[in-house]
Amino acid sequence: MLKAKVLLVGPRESGKSVLANFISENVEGIGSYSPTQGVRILEYEKPNLNTNAKGAGCRFELWDCSGDQKFETCWPALMKDSHGVIIIFNPELPSHLKEIEMWYSCFVQQQSLLDSQCLLVAHHKPGSGGDTEDLSLAYPLNKLKLIHSNLEEDPEDVRMEFIKYFKSIITLINESREREEMSIIS
Repeated sequence: MLKAKVLLVGPRESGKSVLANFISENVEGIGSYSPTQGVRILEYEKPNLNTNAKGAGCRFELWDCSGDQKFETCWPALMKDSHGVIIIFNPELPSHLKEIEMWYSCFVQQQSLLDSQCLLVAHHKPGSGGDTEDLSLAYPLNKLKLIHSNLEEDPEDVRMEFIKYFKSIITLINESREREEMSIIS
């Protein structure tokens, strides 16, 4: 079974744990806010997600990382061997729009990940209204895949966007493995 490590990062109180629970179908702690201390690792298995004939499914490790910068000294350890980064923010907080550039720089650029390994999620909290059209992001964030998540109004659309993202991560892992195998053979 293929294994992929995906980090969920972003400012404090942006909804990382809510989305991690939603993606992994974990019901623990739903409804109450409790800041993540350091990191929380959730496992999520998708039996039919790996399109490569060699693999029978995929296990994702979702690393729900604290948005508190007091844990910054732990970030290099969290980033090690990660295959993807999901940056989650609350689009209604101007401070989050500024902060996500730092998260992108630390977790995507410094790891030399491809932009296709990054997903930007504008998470709309319940009752927020969720104006999804009026969000202009500065370069380099404007070239990333951006989805709007509103779990009250369109949970299945959100789930499908995450599945598409996970499929792209699996494709990159499979391509990387094939290149590695070819370099050993030749």
